[in-house]
Amino acid sequence: MTSEALLQNDPAPLVACTISRDVQNFDLLIEDMETELGEAWGDLSFEDARQFFRQPESGGLKFVAMALDHEDESLLAMIADLIKSAKAQNIKVILIADEISPLILHQLLQLGAEDFIPYPLPENALHDAIERLDAPRKVPAIDFVETHMSTQVVSGGNAHGIVLPVQSISGGAGATTIAVNLAWELANIEKKGPQPRVLLIDFNLQYGSVSTYLDLPRRNAVYELLSSTELMDDDAFKGALMNFNDKLSVLTAPPEILPLDFIEATDVERLLDMGRKHFDYIIIDMPTTLVSWTETALNAAEFYFAPIELDLRSAQNILRLRNALKAEELPFEKMRFLLNRAPKAMDLAAKARLKRMAENLEIDIDVQFPDGGRPVRDACDQGMPLGIEAAKNPLRKEIHKLAASLHARQSGQLEAAQ
Repeated sequence: MTSEALLQNDPAPLVACTISRDVQNFDLLIEDMETELGEAWGDLSFEDARQFFRQPESGGLKFVAMALDHEDESLLAMIADLIKSAKAQNIKVILIADEISPLILHQLLQLGAEDFIPYPLPENALHDAIERLDAPRKVPAIDFVETHMSTQVVSGGNAHGIVLPVQSISGGAGATTIAVNLAWELANIEKKGPQPRVLLIDFNLQYGSVSTYLDLPRRNAVYELLSSTELMDDDAFKGALMNFNDKLSVLTAPPEILPLDFIEATDVERLLDMGRKHFDYIIIDMPTTLVSWTETALNAAEFYFAPIELDLRSAQNILRLRNALKAEELPFEKMRFLLNRAPKAMDLAAKARLKRMAENLEIDIDVQFPDGGRPVRDACDQGMPLGIEAAKNPLRKEIHKLAASLHARQSGQLEAAQ
């Protein structure tokens, strides 16, 4: 069915339509749409879709399949407007993406797209996506997490938990805030059924603030554990942990300031092995300084979160870090850069600076966190996660989306392994 016929109010009842620059570039999508819907669908160009969404009859569609390839990335603003227009008409959006960057996908999913299917379409993928439209909406596990991360499940003994360190590239980039709130969101991610078991470790032995952000005491049991990990058993490990709101287990920093070389690589390895044995997720708040056991954490990590800011010091430190890791043949590809206090959508000058920064450093900036403002500082001072103290804060919402993507991916891997 042509876009012209669709715009002329074709009397045939339409259930859906495709939207693309040229639908002939997606011949497999045409075949699957015909298989699923027969004649009850149409196709629109981007320009025709903008006009169509202004018409009352557009509200009768169940969904649109928006087909994009890498040439469409320059049209991001128009595509975003189309998704918003569809959502305003209560029309659900399925993205069909052929070589679209993970960052673009992440942004479009944030705008309200319901689902994502890679192109060429896997067998029955469109059929399954249409069926999911009637199910309660879940955050799709299709963003930078699934696109960039390896599919290897952590193994070794009974260990199955994944290690997720967080280390700021420059001071004040928000690593502790992100680590604490990511751990809390993961510990509360399931709406039904048992919650994941989450451990939050503060490895900043000198000025760690996890205990402050969660209003927990610093205990000598932590010092005793760190000083003799070779004697550690399950009871000693669990005895050093604190419990926050019956949801989150925390290994705080010790009560006294210790040198960062107080623990060695073998100590960190033992602690992480014990953590993987008992927990599904181990979030680590790392010191900004690189130490002898940073390599251990990096090698153990599924991937390594690195909060940055849009400034010169972050750019210089990324370059220095990359050179240092490559010189030691360490896996720089595990680094996942998170932009904190990201520019607003209309700050085009800052957006251009961000693009140049990523291109010059040859990195992907996987997630952009908005500035949460004063409520973030207040929540930290109150010793409460944002999910409790400021649930509607924009920073909390983005951290929740990240946690949902992580958990959806990990749950899918465990099901596949079984």
